[in-house]
Amino acid sequence: MANYYCEYCGHKASSIQNLTVNNCPRHPNGSYKGKHKLYEGDEKSQYICKYCGHKASSIQNLTGNNCPRHPDGNYKGKHAPAL
Repeated sequence: MANYYCEYCGHKASSIQNLTVNNCPRHPNGSYKGKHKLYEGDEKSQYICKYCGHKASSIQNLTGNNCPRHPDGNYKGKHAPAL
C-alpha cells in the first residue's frame, strides 16, 4: 500500500483524499489556514531542500526548520522538498 505525504509538514496518509481533507500545521498561509498539499515525489531515504540543498531523513524533519535561501527572504520560510 502506498503512502502519501504532505509537502508542507510531512504528514503521512494512506490515501490522497485522507491527506488533503485536513488542515496543515505548517501551511504557508499560517498554521491550519490551509489544507495539506500532496508531495508528488517518491519516498526517499533522504530529502533535499530545493532552495538551499539542506538534507533530512524525512519531509517532516526537513520542513520543520526555516531556510536561509527561501524566496521570501533569509529564514522567512520553511525548507521545501525537491522532487
